[in-house]
Amino acid sequence: MAYSQPHPRLSVLSNSSHSSAEHLSPTASSTRFSLPTAPSIHSQLSTQKVPLNRPGPSIYDRPLNKSRGAEVSVSAFAFLLSEIVQYTQKRVNGINDLERRLNTLGYRIGVRVVELMLWRSESSSKTPKREVRLLPVLMMIHSQVWKAVFGKAADAIEKSVENADEYMIIDNDPVIERHISVPRDLSQLSCSSFTAGIVEAVLDGLGFPARVTAHSTPLAQFRSRTTILIKLEKSVLEREELFK
Repeated sequence: MAYSQPHPRLSVLSNSSHSSAEHLSPTASSTRFSLPTAPSIHSQLSTQKVPLNRPGPSIYDRPLNKSRGAEVSVSAFAFLLSEIVQYTQKRVNGINDLERRLNTLGYRIGVRVVELMLWRSESSSKTPKREVRLLPVLMMIHSQVWKAVFGKAADAIEKSVENADEYMIIDNDPVIERHISVPRDLSQLSCSSFTAGIVEAVLDGLGFPARVTAHSTPLAQFRSRTTILIKLEKSVLEREELFK
């Protein structure tokens, strides 16, 4: 799976569009036959009420809280994501460049996701609370963000045993990978880099800067299993130590 419009054309009127009466000679203006006068168009329009085609309410006019439970069909989501991947694939030089661009596109989506979620939480609660601890933020991404974007929560969240600054969000059946067939020459490609960009934007927006990447970790029962690797910046760990 997730976005150039053609420039509007300018219509030019040629000189031939002027009335042919301008090109008549003076002698031709004195006609021998009188034509019946046609009724004025303006007079007809003034007596008839022409219905105006007024469009319905725009999507931007809908209240954000009422559209919270709105869903997008999987076919539309898969089609849009497929077009994004194909468009990006034609403009890159390799797998790393393709994943980087997908990550950038996902980051733009994540910025809007975190803004929308924060606005809804502040408008629906009289005492909105901002999370300042790392674990509650990761749990929110694992459940609320995943459900808001993909319609379901992620399957697991783990902490790295070797590195204290690394956390992993695991999705056994990611929606992004469900309708994408990766060719053999691109077997190392993970289109979930788009998801990694969303997670990175949410963490940055909440004040937990990190570098987020996507890795394919298939299992026998879950062929599309994907791990979103979160590598936090040193400042986040230092702040966490102050809360202990």
